Amino acid sequence: MSRIAYVNGRYLPHHAASVHIEDRGYQFADGVYEVIAVYRGRLVDEEGHLVRLDRSLRELRIEWPVAPSVLPVLMNEVVTRNHIQNGIVYLQITRGVSRREHTFPVAVRPALVITARHQSLVHPKAKTGVEVITVADIRWQRRDIKAVSLLPNVLAKQQAKEMGAYEAWQVDEDGFVTEGSSTNAWIVTKAGEIVTRDASNSILNGITRLAVIRMATDAQMKIVERPFTVEEAMEAAEAFLTSTTSFVLPIVGIDGEKIGDGKPGRFATRLREYYTDWLEQVAAEAS
Repeated sequence: MSRIAYVNGRYLPHHAASVHIEDRGYQFADGVYEVIAVYRGRLVDEEGHLVRLDRSLRELRIEWPVAPSVLPVLMNEVVTRNHIQNGIVYLQITRGVSRREHTFPVAVRPALVITARHQSLVHPKAKTGVEVITVADIRWQRRDIKAVSLLPNVLAKQQAKEMGAYEAWQVDEDGFVTEGSSTNAWIVTKAGEIVTRDASNSILNGITRLAVIRMATDAQMKIVERPFTVEEAMEAAEAFLTSTTSFVLPIVGIDGEKIGDGKPGRFATRLREYYTDWLEQVAAEAS
């Protein structure tokens, strides 16, 4: 069965879907995106993603290509047409098609692409944990916008892969961890504080990050939002990462050094359980 994509008002076979060569997303990375998990046929944390999408569009002064109330309908239709039970939806909005000039074009309609694919949401190393490396953060200063200009992230993730790690933690000029190439970074201190960098223009405020903060707070765990150094992470009791597709994933090593006892920690394990229980609850309520 051919995958189906939505491209600017049309549902097309994935292999036939295309955008214009002068789309500003292609020529300038002038666009934003969201990745939304699909669990049991339902979009996960849909509202949070739409709120963040609206913020990204406003920060770049890109208009909505369709009414905000219509976008969920389109995404669900793509999920349905592709028969997705567990997987992801990817949507991208660019400023649109115009002659190549750096300044914003006038009276150009933004372009919208939506795709979906099957993907297991059970990470194979959820029970054993993953390794991360650290790299210099060479990105621009508006990391809070979920823009499609991801080349530094690609280079960081590729370096991690070549070194046998799952993720690369990016480190700013002052030695503080910002975030992973596609995930948010967390540590747990020996005093039991769960630490993650505060939401600012230094990081992308992950939707799963927000969900974990909410769940940890409800469970009366202590959340501290502040920067932490690589050295502090090395001395932490445990570490983990969060993202739309990884959920909560324990980290057992950084730059080849064991974290804690080298096994997934109890905080990360509990938070992953809370998150998966929440997914089950949401799916049950929607059925």
